[in-house]
Amino acid sequence: MSGVTDLAALIDTMEPVLVEGRFVYACVPAGELADHLTRAPLGMFSEAEGVTLILPAEAAGDLAASPPMRMITLTVYSSLEAVGLTAAFATALTAEGISANVVAGFHHDHIFVPERQAEQALAALRALSRGAREKGEAG
Repeated sequence: MSGVTDLAALIDTMEPVLVEGRFVYACVPAGELADHLTRAPLGMFSEAEGVTLILPAEAAGDLAASPPMRMITLTVYSSLEAVGLTAAFATALTAEGISANVVAGFHHDHIFVPERQAEQALAALRALSRGAREKGEAG
């Protein structure tokens, strides 16, 4: 299965869900990665400076980490080749003054937002989807 590529369909059916838990970004030297895999990272990305881990906040322990974030999952099965979805939700969140750190999984997009703005972000994303549905029904 390749996922949905039609932007209108993606926005119309994206159904954002606020995932339980608090998450942080932390960086560890590549040579120390194996020592930190027991922390159950949700995601990893290798950069020249080290490996970024996305972890449950309580698993970060003594690692230097970002402020706590919440994760919103867009439950629509989006294609990795879809065009415009990230721009659409980033624009909606920007209008609310909310930073977004996006991770695309094989099936879904996951948006990490500041913990204090999680409910506001969820409302903005739901409004975006609702607006797309209403526009589709009117057109």
